[in-house]
Amino acid sequence: MALNKVEICGVDTSKLPLLKEKEKEELFRRIKEGDEEAKETYIKGNLRLVLSVIKRFSNSNENADDLFQIGCIGLIKAVNNFNPDMMVKFSTYAVPMIIGEIKRYMRDNNSIRVSRSLRDTAYKAIYAKEHYVKTHLKEPTVQEIAEEIGISKEDIVFALDAIQTPVSLYEPVYSDGGDALYVMDQISDKNNKEEKWIESLSLEAAMKRLGERERYIINLRFFEGKTQMEVAQEVNISQAQVSRLEKNALAMMRQYLKER
Repeated sequence: MALNKVEICGVDTSKLPLLKEKEKEELFRRIKEGDEEAKETYIKGNLRLVLSVIKRFSNSNENADDLFQIGCIGLIKAVNNFNPDMMVKFSTYAVPMIIGEIKRYMRDNNSIRVSRSLRDTAYKAIYAKEHYVKTHLKEPTVQEIAEEIGISKEDIVFALDAIQTPVSLYEPVYSDGGDALYVMDQISDKNNKEEKWIESLSLEAAMKRLGERERYIINLRFFEGKTQMEVAQEVNISQAQVSRLEKNALAMMRQYLKER
């Protein structure tokens, strides 16, 4: 994935604007009043965030233009949902949303999917086989199935093999015109029990008690999997400072969870 090019999706990255804090505050005030022009200016002023995020995916085979477009969707969502009263920097809020949007795209884009025609062929073959067994009380050969449904035995073998392979967890298996039922809805997940959900809420509440920098460091270390050295480079402090802040933050979180 080429990330060193100047132009991505028609945007000259060498000329991206930089917004000052006062400009950001004023633009966000106008955004809350419904000013679409202010929103567009704010988004353009934060496109460097998208560029910084897609560099993390430089080892992937995805097209940089595609990732930039998807990252921009995450940025727009962040702008639409950001609350300045939370006392958190916009970049701290936006980066995880941009990363999440890109990861969802890569997950869905790389999903193994079986085409409709292959599934139809496989289902016809399975139905014909069941009908043959009921009628003749024995298993049919592939050639007999082929003659029954008028499809070559090679195509039948290929189709039956295809539906044996893993499909996307987001493959719809049923829809009655309303919400679709997906493969993932039919899979048991022992890690997604009510206890885990409650634990997640408690952890989120504990993190809210941390300062902005400590919360950002914990997010980078334990939710994005970065090393202390990588975190130090990102927040521009020493690795020893990161270690000290991390230990203090974890101690505060443990104390909070014990008191609950």
